[in-house]
Amino acid sequence: MKNRLDRVNELIKRELSELIRREITFTAKLVTIQEVDITPDLKHAHVYVGVIGSHEEQKQALAALHDHRNRFQKELAKRVVIKWTPHLHFALDTAGERGDRVLNLLNELGLPEEAPHAEDEDV
Repeated sequence: MKNRLDRVNELIKRELSELIRREITFTAKLVTIQEVDITPDLKHAHVYVGVIGSHEEQKQALAALHDHRNRFQKELAKRVVIKWTPHLHFALDTAGERGDRVLNLLNELGLPEEAPHAEDEDV
């Protein structure tokens, strides 16, 4: 069952990315679908969106996605044939920002680069 959910997640991600690219123009520099996580009953899909831009641009991008949610669901129903068309829930994915912040903190601390492990090298 998990493989089926993974395939459905990837299919919705691909189709939704195409719909968003065609339908909405954002003020943010870049808006991408990072991940889709559909519930096992196929009724809800949590869509994690990466937005490169200011905090205000991130809020505007999420608001635009929420405003177009019904249209996206109708289009997905035509493109993706599954038992139910999932209800879309958009959320901001901040993993990239957190990763950048951690890397910046490590650089500020001046920690040396980690040397490769001896077990990784061919002896």
